[in-house]
Amino acid sequence: MKVIIIGGGIIGLASAYYLQQAGYSVTVTDRSDMSQGCSYGNAGYICPSHFVPLATPGIVRQGLKWMLNASSPFYIQPSLNRDLVNWGLKFMKSATRQHVERSAAPLRDIALLSKQLYESWTSVPGLDFAYAPVGMMELFQTEQNAHHAHETVKDAAALGIEARVLSRGELSQMEPGMKLDALGAVFFPGDSQINPNLLMRSLQTYLEKQGVQFIHHQEVTGFAATGNRITGVRTATATLEADHVVLAAGVWSAALAREIGLSIPMVGGRGYSVTFENTPFKVHHSIILSEARVAISPLDGHKIRFGGTMEITPLHTPPRMRRVQGIFDSVKRYFPDFDMAVPPADQVWYGYRPCSADGLPYIGNLTRYPNMTIATGHSMLGISLGAATGKLVAELVAGRPTSMDLQPFHPERFKR
Repeated sequence: MKVIIIGGGIIGLASAYYLQQAGYSVTVTDRSDMSQGCSYGNAGYICPSHFVPLATPGIVRQGLKWMLNASSPFYIQPSLNRDLVNWGLKFMKSATRQHVERSAAPLRDIALLSKQLYESWTSVPGLDFAYAPVGMMELFQTEQNAHHAHETVKDAAALGIEARVLSRGELSQMEPGMKLDALGAVFFPGDSQINPNLLMRSLQTYLEKQGVQFIHHQEVTGFAATGNRITGVRTATATLEADHVVLAAGVWSAALAREIGLSIPMVGGRGYSVTFENTPFKVHHSIILSEARVAISPLDGHKIRFGGTMEITPLHTPPRMRRVQGIFDSVKRYFPDFDMAVPPADQVWYGYRPCSADGLPYIGNLTRYPNMTIATGHSMLGISLGAATGKLVAELVAGRPTSMDLQPFHPERFKR
């Protein structure tokens, strides 16, 4: 049985991994060379701690305030684009306390499943991604966020996720040798850190050796269908026949879904990251700077990555380096001795995260075309949820019971 996967990011490759294991003939096609997308430039967190969706109460109000600051963590470029307006209206409607409460358990379940699967990958010969169960710390500087930290610990405990609040002194003990300006932190010992670049290169090499075919620089333009079945994937040069199609093309998935009459409310949330090698600035844990929405990632023991911002903007907008400067300024506010300069623009990574209208991924088979599986919209959790999504996709393709309830992630949920 031939399966074509559209998209060579972590969702596509993890799907290929489990489908190949199940005996399918798998082809992965991508519009690029599969070396620069969001699966590469992200923070590399495997984070069951992230059980709160992007659409939360207050995020819209805070976002409007941040829009006045060119170096802020969040920005929406004003536009009358119909897709953006549609997404924005649905996002605002989803940003409720009730939605957060409904989403917590599904996000926990898929994250814990993914962590378990990544741990199993560490014993697969040929797969190397520097898996490190170091835990994550979310630093806070304000009394308001200190109160929020205690509430987060209570919410985590209700979900069975270990978390505790660290005092300023405890925080300093866990990051010795670093001068810190923070009241404390929430510590999630169950989170892990990987090197996403290493994971993606290693996984692609492994899959090629297992017989998975890769087609680079081939943009999908549409689909061939007969009745209620997709029979092929159209590119500029050919039609690739398929028994089943997996649409995992990240932010480009929405446009492709429209080709078969499916509306997936989704926009690209641009983020930036910078990676340094062999620097004096070192941390021992994955770190999030809460007020600044900045991520700090220790990679392989000798690299450090800074990342952040959520910029809703057209896909071909030139990068805004003031946002990268904002990331570095934020790091210095928490780490006063930090003195690294923003590198030239050609050394800064940026990419577009596929952000759904409610902060939950789209995972499921279509009603009209049961032999098409959608797997996209993971926002900032693509790597974290990647392994689990791949396994779920393989189960959906095979028509087997899935490892968890996928109703909260159904790709047609906004039609209901």
